[in-house]
Amino acid sequence: MRNQTCAIYGIAFLGALVYFIQHSTTFWGGVLGFFKAVFWPALVLYKVLELLNYKHGGRFA
Repeated sequence: MRNQTCAIYGIAFLGALVYFIQHSTTFWGGVLGFFKAVFWPALVLYKVLELLNYKHGGRFA
């Protein structure tokens, strides 16, 4: 299962990296795009958990 998770993360990372670098207009924008591609899964998970917390009245069961 771990190898499948790593493969999914790797493919998602490469897709995000290509997306963010394509939309950058400067070198430093590309560097920022690299870091965004690395950390975007944590931000997505945070937002999903935040949404679930809101839907359940502010409590995790």
